[in-house]
Amino acid sequence: MSLAKRIVAEGIGTAFLLIAVVGSGIMAERLAGGNTAIALLANAIATGGALIALIHTFGPISGAHFNPVVTLAFAWRDKTSRREIAGYLAAQFVGAWIGVLAAHCIFAMPLLEHTLKDRSGMPFMVSEFIAPFGLLAVILSGDKTRPEAVPFSVAAYITGAYWFTSSTSFANPAVTIARAFTDSFAGIRLADAPLFIVGQLAGMLVAVGLFGWLLDGDRLQNAK
Repeated sequence: MSLAKRIVAEGIGTAFLLIAVVGSGIMAERLAGGNTAIALLANAIATGGALIALIHTFGPISGAHFNPVVTLAFAWRDKTSRREIAGYLAAQFVGAWIGVLAAHCIFAMPLLEHTLKDRSGMPFMVSEFIAPFGLLAVILSGDKTRPEAVPFSVAAYITGAYWFTSSTSFANPAVTIARAFTDSFAGIRLADAPLFIVGQLAGMLVAVGLFGWLLDGDRLQNAK
């Protein structure tokens, strides 16, 4: 598959992921009648369902990263070329932003907004360390042992992580930046985004290092 096709697939897939995250958040908030728990449950289920479909659709083309930490993790492991890394990252950030615009258009909202939704403090940073750490654990292990199960494993993990992290598991720098431009259920203050991204990158570094060791070929073979 050519690099151009893979980059386009990453951009489209990431855009649809943000349409799912932001759009379902808007719909959930409007229908939940002020019940935040119901809104979060609807948002989580919609995101998980969309992830299964999107990974199945775009996985054979681009690998369905949709996330800079996933791209960087695979680049670290496989020594991907700088050109490919740059193309994927650009597609993810641009695609995420387009996805927010599309979700706002669907629900007749201003195309770009700034939110005052406060997600600051150490608990959020710790959450955003744990969220991508667990996500990469699922992806790296699944890619090595049961790749056919990865779409379902990723979706199940993200759906659960919406609930067991105080941040609701952004786990993705491109998603974090894009969600700073929606004043909706999925929003985050732009000032809080750097804290999230630091946590996400730290989680990626630890996950890749640890699971590179845990999934070492000889050790994995002995465990079978």
